[in-house]
Amino acid sequence: MYEPSLCVVAQGSKEVLLAGEAHRYDHAHSLLVSVDLPVAARVVEASPGRPCLMVRISLDPAVVGELLADGTTAPPPGPRGARREPVEPPLLDAVGRLVALLDSPQDIGPLSPLVLREITYRVLTGSQGARLRQIASAGAPAQRVVRPVRRLKDHFAEPLRVESLARHVRMSPSAFHHHLKCVTAMSPLQYQKRLRLQEARGLMLGEGLDAAEAAFRVGYESPFQFNREYRRMFGAPPRRDVAVLKLEAQPTN
Repeated sequence: MYEPSLCVVAQGSKEVLLAGEAHRYDHAHSLLVSVDLPVAARVVEASPGRPCLMVRISLDPAVVGELLADGTTAPPPGPRGARREPVEPPLLDAVGRLVALLDSPQDIGPLSPLVLREITYRVLTGSQGARLRQIASAGAPAQRVVRPVRRLKDHFAEPLRVESLARHVRMSPSAFHHHLKCVTAMSPLQYQKRLRLQEARGLMLGEGLDAAEAAFRVGYESPFQFNREYRRMFGAPPRRDVAVLKLEAQPTN
């Protein structure tokens, strides 16, 4: 689950999959996420000599709002909640200075808020400013679905009631469906399904649950439906998929 943040790769390359859309970014690109998104991610370029090095920086909506209130301009917000863009030199310099603070822990408290504010400003005034503005702009599509998205994330195992979610943010079910799909590339049902399946996969990998137990834990009543949807999303039945993942995770000599 990616929360609102800026992801920058310093070395190597990474790919993020959002509802069938692939976003690959390396040392020349960054990924900005403006709303909670369930994604699949993998490192696609790394070696023992040149490992993949990256940083994810959480973005504070309050700081975004302060900068906008101070008159900082940004382009009109675009729809999608995640997008890859080139890293501009001033932004990369600020990110480098934030990471460098790890070498002087005594400076983190006084200086990190200042550097984080600069990073937020650089993103807001750069090519990704449209998406960052979504985090704080009350009328932007991303901001309008923040509360229902968080409710979906926190209660994904419960039955989906689109009418209730839409009413919670004073939107019609059709408008809510439209805004959520614009921002996340998924309908409410698809969003919930991805959350459930990814959580089930984690339970089987991390806690050793079998498919039936994991399916029940995340809200499925039918093991047959769970197996069918799991295979459709991950390309293999649960038992086979988890066995392959465990095999890949074993250290090699």
